[in-house]
Amino acid sequence: MATSATVRISRLRALIEHPNTGDGERATAQRMLDRILARAGHEPVGDRTYGNRHHRVGRHADIDRIADMIRDDITLARATFAPGATHPGEPALRDPLGDAPPQITYTVDTPHHSCIDVTIDNIPPQWGWVHEDGIATISPALQELADELAEIMNGYNRDGSDIDKRFFGRVRIPHLTLVW
Repeated sequence: MATSATVRISRLRALIEHPNTGDGERATAQRMLDRILARAGHEPVGDRTYGNRHHRVGRHADIDRIADMIRDDITLARATFAPGATHPGEPALRDPLGDAPPQITYTVDTPHHSCIDVTIDNIPPQWGWVHEDGIATISPALQELADELAEIMNGYNRDGSDIDKRFFGRVRIPHLTLVW
C-alpha cells in the first residue's frame, strides 16, 4: 500500500510541476496531493507561515517558475495601476508600482539556487533620492516601491522553525541592496 501511495504522490508532483499542465488541472492535482499527504500525517505543523501567493505555483515549483510569476505580478501591477487607470469620478488608487516613474525598469533574476533578486533600474535621481546636507538617502517613494516589490516576492515564500525558506529574496537598487 505504501508503494502505491508513493507512486501516486510522484505522479501528482510530476503533473503539478510539468510546464504544459493547465491551471485547473494543476490545482486539482495539488488538492489531490494535499489530501494524500494529510492522510499520511504530513499536515503543516508548528509555526509555519505561507505567503499569500504560495499556492499559485504549487508546493513543488522550482525557483525559475516562481521568478516568472513574480515578473507577471509586476507587469500586471504596472498595467492595472498605471496613471490614468481610474475613471473620472472614481477615487484615485494609490499603488507604489503604478505611481513610480514609467522609465523605471524591473529585472527578476535567479543568480543561484534558492535566490531571487528583483532589481530596480533607471531611477530618476530627483524621484529616488533625497539630498540633505550633501548626503543622498533613499526617498520615501522609492522605499515604498522596494517594500511593495518585497511583499510581492515574499508572497511566494514560506518560513518556519521546522522548514527552510523556499528562497532567499532581495530587492536591489543600484548602489544599495535591501534584504528581506
